Amino acid sequence: MRLCFVTDALRVGGSEVFLGETLPRLASLGISTCAAIPEAGATLSVRKRLVEAGIPLVLYKNLDEVPRDFDAYIVSAWAPLNYRHYYAKLPKPQVALIHDQIEMYLPFGIRYVYRLGYKLLEAPNFRRTAAALTVSHWGASWLKNYYGLTQVRPVPNGIDLTRFSPLNPEERSAIRTKLGLKGLVAMTSARMSPEKNHLAILQAARSTPKVTYLLVGAGPLEQVLRSLARWLKLQNVRFLGRRNDIPELLGAADMLILPSYGENQSLSILEAMACGLPIIASHIPANSELITNAREGFLVSPTGSAVVEAVQKLADYSCRTEMGQAAYRRVRDEHNIEHTVAEFAKVLREILQELPK
Repeated sequence: MRLCFVTDALRVGGSEVFLGETLPRLASLGISTCAAIPEAGATLSVRKRLVEAGIPLVLYKNLDEVPRDFDAYIVSAWAPLNYRHYYAKLPKPQVALIHDQIEMYLPFGIRYVYRLGYKLLEAPNFRRTAAALTVSHWGASWLKNYYGLTQVRPVPNGIDLTRFSPLNPEERSAIRTKLGLKGLVAMTSARMSPEKNHLAILQAARSTPKVTYLLVGAGPLEQVLRSLARWLKLQNVRFLGRRNDIPELLGAADMLILPSYGENQSLSILEAMACGLPIIASHIPANSELITNAREGFLVSPTGSAVVEAVQKLADYSCRTEMGQAAYRRVRDEHNIEHTVAEFAKVLREILQELPK
């Protein structure tokens, strides 16, 4: 089977991480691959990884430059209308890969506005494709029940456990010394945009001044959040921007906090779990698929006070250790990248076999 992955990404997100992890591993399963990525944009890290793995790479200015001789095209778009362009210009069959937030549990009824917009702008484009893949079982059910997609299959995210794994005490101590970290450290790795709800983290930081909060990531709200932290005089919050040393930072932390309003299946959560960290996350369906409350971490309401309460519980070393170990076991058993790639290949073959000849 020959497979071409086409994305319109101008920066690295969940589907691009999937691309970098999955394509190099498919050759051993009898699938040869190619990736088509826009010529512009901040995707150098993924491009470099693919080239080093020997994956043919097409840097395109328009879709006419994408090769036409593949058995199937996996298409992923950040801009909703681009699925229409894929359908019009690329050969068939096309399979949509859906990593984005298909539902937002935003307050004040905004959730329903978002749902209506998704139904009108995104869902019709997915129905143009032969089938859709998404990264959680909840997501597949939601796309069927609320957006009317009939051919949608789940392939949950996987983590490379050779990159993300618990550190021994000596390694952890060395990293914390290098970073100048002492005491309890909470980390958040997420794009700084409204749905990630960094405001709840700043509220928690204000109430727990002895805890250090590492905020990794960039985005449209970064300067607003930095200004707010200065205005609140939060000496315990460190903005680290985009980083390439996420495994090392997770090794230095004691917990991951992600009180977001929307997730499909969070790679940030899975990476932290693989590193043996307990999780504090919002109690939305996608997170509940990864975390059993009070076992791998705490599922909380997306408020500063709820985050504070969970942080205070995790201040207990034995609680933190027990939950971190449970988190690692869950990723090891259910979200190993090798299993994900095998499942992806299996599901894709089934989809193509079921299509009309």
